[in-house]
Amino acid sequence: MPLCNTPRVLPSTLKGPGWRGRDDAHVDDVRGGAVWAPYRVNSEVARLKAVLLTWPSDELSFTGAPNDWLMAERPDLAAMRREAGAIAAFYESIGAAVHWIRARTAAPPNLVFARDLVFMTPEGAVLARMAARQRAGEERLAAIALAEAGVPILATPRGNATLEGADVMWARPDLVLVGLGNRTNEAGFATVGRVLADQGVRCIGVALPASVQHLLGSINLLDHDLAVAYDATPSMREALAEAGIRTLDFVDVPEVTVARALNFVTVAPREIVMPANAPLTRTRLEAAGVRCHELVVDQYLRAEGALGCLTGVLAREG
Repeated sequence: MPLCNTPRVLPSTLKGPGWRGRDDAHVDDVRGGAVWAPYRVNSEVARLKAVLLTWPSDELSFTGAPNDWLMAERPDLAAMRREAGAIAAFYESIGAAVHWIRARTAAPPNLVFARDLVFMTPEGAVLARMAARQRAGEERLAAIALAEAGVPILATPRGNATLEGADVMWARPDLVLVGLGNRTNEAGFATVGRVLADQGVRCIGVALPASVQHLLGSINLLDHDLAVAYDATPSMREALAEAGIRTLDFVDVPEVTVARALNFVTVAPREIVMPANAPLTRTRLEAAGVRCHELVVDQYLRAEGALGCLTGVLAREG
């Protein structure tokens, strides 16, 4: 009898009947919200939708000199926790989801500054690699929090790269500025550049003065066409001008350094939440048509940061 030549039916694991292929792209997974959280950022000023904060850990009750932990003074832990709760309540009141980094083991005290730990794109996060040895290990705790929030991590700096989120800023949806100085080096800049190039976004490196921790310490955006500036270099101003952004200068306002008045978070175009006790700055901003909310961040000021430093932006509208 002739042999039966019935074709073999492949199992679904080999793309036989039952197999369902994926034709959509990663960015569609993010936008859709089923595989990943629909958290996307390509602006510093679009309406805020989700943030990453750190619950102040017991390590903030450290012994020894505050300077050894990159701080001006030792924060009062109980008071800082009250401030953290009020900050979270404010963000929730404007409709922004709040996600927390929580120390599961001993953690560096500077973990409270979540902005430094992540830079968000339309397709996910670029993780930081901290420049100071005192902050090594914060990245791992941030990665855990991002995973719990459903945020994909697109890149982690390798080799000798250092990269901190407060050095990276969206000027336009197609243009990002990266501050090169004390915290982010050329290799860290290259890490961000590769990720953004894949998304059709151009990256410009700008030199920071030695007196500035991060790019966020020199410029902060209020609207698509307006930024504040303090100790901004010519290269920063040129980059902003290229993006069609004009600046309000605050070099003559002592509150900028004493109260970190420009260390704010823009929650919508020309609407910010800023540190309390900076009346001169608030008056000047309101004269420019900016709506200002205030929060007390006295304990964060002791730790050498304020609202812009402590808030990791995970999602904005658009």
